[in-house]
Amino acid sequence: MKFLIVGLGNIGPEYALTRHNAGFMVLDRLAAQHDFSFTMTRLAYTAKWQHKGKQLFFVKPTTFMNLSGKAVLYYMKQENIPVENVLIITDDKDLPFGKLRLKPKGSPGGHNGLRNIDELLGTQEYARLRVGIGNNFSKGRQVDFVLGAFPEDELIQLPDYLDRAGSAALAFCTMGIQMAMNNYNQ
Repeated sequence: MKFLIVGLGNIGPEYALTRHNAGFMVLDRLAAQHDFSFTMTRLAYTAKWQHKGKQLFFVKPTTFMNLSGKAVLYYMKQENIPVENVLIITDDKDLPFGKLRLKPKGSPGGHNGLRNIDELLGTQEYARLRVGIGNNFSKGRQVDFVLGAFPEDELIQLPDYLDRAGSAALAFCTMGIQMAMNNYNQ
């Protein structure tokens, strides 16, 4: 059984540790823990890994956040992976830092990357793992906040947080969405 796990983010060193790159960070952490690596391919950095009898295909789109759907659609078709086996990992400013929310479907909630995926897939019926980044910004400063670096106190907690998010993504593939939600949603 094949799964497509997509971490959303923006490419380039200036975005590496920004809140908007939470999806990339989760996949990078999984790669480091399980000794697989990403290579540059069409529209994305990709990696394959076998886990508990499942073939996992990881994607970090190089299209920038707002055009993430291009890479998602391309690799769903390329790898012949049905939408029910797709998981999108993204940041969420409406969740406090440290909170995870795994859902089987939903609206983009103001997230332009998810909006583009919805448009290109023609559905909102795909799983998403939302990684809370908080919303400690003043009116009109949302872009600066999401494209800003994590403060020192959050950076200290970030490895454990990313580990939990990675475990939730793997649970989606091995346990199914309902059990993974029961175990990881807080």
